[in-house]
Amino acid sequence: MIYLIQNDREYDYDVRAIALAFYERTKIVEVTKEEFEEQEWEKDDLLLTLVYTKKRIQGWLKGKVGIEGTEERAVSEEVVCDYENHKGSRNAVCRFLYRLFEKYTGRSLPWGMLTGIRPTKIIMKWMEEEKDSAKLEQRFRETYLADPQKANLCRRVAQREKVLLESRPFEKEYSLYIGIPFCPTTCLYCSFTSFPVSRFGDRMRAYLDALYKELAFVAKHHRDKKLTTIYIGGGTPTALDEECLSKLMNMIHELFPVEESEEFTVESGRPDSITKEKFRILKEAGVTRISINPQTMHQETLDLIGRAHTVEQTKEAFLLARECGFDNINMDIITGLPGESLSYVHETLDEIFKLRPESLTVHSLAIKRAAHLNIEMEKYQGMVKGSTNEMLRLVDEYASNMEMEAYYMYRQKNIPGNLENIGYCVPDKECLYNILIMEEKQDIISCGAGASSKYVFEQGRIERTENVKNLDHYINRIDEMIDRKRKYL
Repeated sequence: MIYLIQNDREYDYDVRAIALAFYERTKIVEVTKEEFEEQEWEKDDLLLTLVYTKKRIQGWLKGKVGIEGTEERAVSEEVVCDYENHKGSRNAVCRFLYRLFEKYTGRSLPWGMLTGIRPTKIIMKWMEEEKDSAKLEQRFRETYLADPQKANLCRRVAQREKVLLESRPFEKEYSLYIGIPFCPTTCLYCSFTSFPVSRFGDRMRAYLDALYKELAFVAKHHRDKKLTTIYIGGGTPTALDEECLSKLMNMIHELFPVEESEEFTVESGRPDSITKEKFRILKEAGVTRISINPQTMHQETLDLIGRAHTVEQTKEAFLLARECGFDNINMDIITGLPGESLSYVHETLDEIFKLRPESLTVHSLAIKRAAHLNIEMEKYQGMVKGSTNEMLRLVDEYASNMEMEAYYMYRQKNIPGNLENIGYCVPDKECLYNILIMEEKQDIISCGAGASSKYVFEQGRIERTENVKNLDHYINRIDEMIDRKRKYL
C-alpha cells in the first residue's frame, strides 16, 4: 500500500504513474495527515507526501516531496517549479519525482520517467526540427532519463516508421480490422475477446452472418477511400472451420477491393488451429502475411498457460506454411511468462532462429485485469517474475543476428518492469497495419465482437467506437453496432 498525502492535485496523475512504475500492482490510497496517523502500517507500506507551500520565489512556487517507508528509510527534497503551468513544468516535475523514487529504491527504470505508451511519437515529432541521430537520442535521454539502449531503440523505430509513413495521403485512406473471437482454448494471460470453440463453435455461422452486415456497411461508406491494409485478428481466425474460413474470405472479396490493398494479414497464431486446407484457402484469397505464434518453445509453459498445442506442432505449422508458399511469416513470443527466466527466452529464440521467420513480435507479459492470470494471481504469484530488460536486450541481439531491424514499438500498462512490446522484421517485410494503428494517423475501421474503431480528424483529434464483446450480444445487436459507426462514416 502507498499512502498519498498531497495538498494540491495538479500532478496527481503523474505522481501515481511514476509511483506505480516503481511499485507495480500496488494500491495507492490518498489520505489526509490525520487519517494516515490512524492507520496501522504493514511491512511494505509507503508514505508519499507532496506539500506545496505556495510561497512565491522569483515567480515560481516551492514544494516539498518525501517518501517514507516502514524500514525507517526516508528521502525528502524540495522542488521549485511553476507547477500551475502544468504543460510547461510537467517534465521537470516528473523528473524530480522519478529521481526521488530512484534515490529511495536504489534502482533505475530502463525508460526512466516515461509512462506513455507510444514513445516513438515523441522522437518523430522532434525529427521535424532535428535530423542528427545522436542529438535525438541525447535529447530523449535527458528529457526522460531513459537509458541509452532505449533511446537508441526508440530512435531507430521512429526513423523506420517515418520512412514508411512519409507523404502518405492519410485522409484518403483507411485500414480494415476484422475480429474473429473464436479460439481453441483461452490462454491464462489473455484478455482479448475470445470464446473457446468447444463451447461456442455452434455460433460461427450466425457470427459471420452478422459480421457480413457490418462489413457491407463499412464497404459502402468507404467506396471513395483507398483500402490500405486488411488485418484479421482475434481470437484466432483459423479457429474457424474450413467452410467458415472460406466463407469469410469470399465475403471480404465480395465487398472490398482486396487486390488494391498493400497488405493482407491473417493471424493463424495457434498451431492447433491450422490445416493444410486452411492455408490453401488463405493463399488463394491473396493473404500476404500470416502469424504462427509459439509464445514460448517450452512445453511445460505451454501446458501451464493453457495453449493446447506442442512445440513440435508449432514447428510443423511453420514448415507447412512454407510448403504452401507463404514468404512473410511472423512469430510472436512473450517474455516474462510464469516460471520463465532468461535461459528460457534464450532457448526459445534458439528454436526460432532455426526457422528464420520474416518477422518476430515480442510482447512483455502484461497482466490485464480481465485475464485469468490476474483473477487467479494468488495461485501463480510465486511464478510471475515478469519480463526483464535483459530478456529484451537478448531479443534485440537475436533479431540482429537474423538480419531483422526494429520497426514498431508500443508500451502497455500493467507490464511488470515498465517495459515494451516490439516488432522486428527483415528488410521490406514490415507490417504496415501495425505501424498505422500505433501512430494513429489513419482511420482504422474495425468490425466484429469487441472491435474498436479509430477515426482521425483534423488537428489529430481521434474518436472511437466500440463494439460489444459478448458474442451473442454482437449477433443479436448488430444493427446497433452499425449505428455506432454511422455518425462517423
